[in-house]
Amino acid sequence: MGRYTGPSCRLCRREGVKLMLKGARCETAKCPLERQWRNNPPGMHSWRRRRSSEYGIRLREKQKVKRYYGIFERQFMRYFSMAERQKTNTGAALLGLLERRLDNVIYKLGFAPSRAAARQAVSHGHVYVNGRKVNVPSALVKVGNKITVKPSDKSKNLIKQQMEELGEPHVQNWLSLDITKLEGLVLAMPSRDDVTIPVEENLIVELCSK
Repeated sequence: MGRYTGPSCRLCRREGVKLMLKGARCETAKCPLERQWRNNPPGMHSWRRRRSSEYGIRLREKQKVKRYYGIFERQFMRYFSMAERQKTNTGAALLGLLERRLDNVIYKLGFAPSRAAARQAVSHGHVYVNGRKVNVPSALVKVGNKITVKPSDKSKNLIKQQMEELGEPHVQNWLSLDITKLEGLVLAMPSRDDVTIPVEENLIVELCSK
């Protein structure tokens, strides 16, 4: 199954939270979750749905995280296997790995309006890590990595235009940003508090551990 290409807002309505799939538009009154008459799951009989089962509750948490970071099932399970091998809490380790994805870092630095746009910017070669072009959105950043924009007028103008539309970004503590040079620096590993989406990671661990 390929990547989902349907309406993005449908995914947010299904999960009941803003997944920030459309960038700045998600912060406006145009977001369906801001409209009372559309703030419900998609489907013509959504109001008749029964209470979710224990499995359904855990599945929704996993789907929420997958759609938030824009990854496939196989990718998600690979990250989960990596998190299981760590000595820390598996759920927190899983979210930490997802936060370290290059496309997520580009989004957090304000270089792109959404994670989908960040993946496109990375895939098209507009992003450099430590002075070398990296076109793999799933690449994991490390402490000390410097993220810069490709030294070309086309790349710089593209990123500057997107940053002007988004406004000044609110960079988290584990990252630093030099707007004039269009440079970002990874200062530390992301913590559980840096994950902004409301999710109960222990339910995901229970589901994937079976």
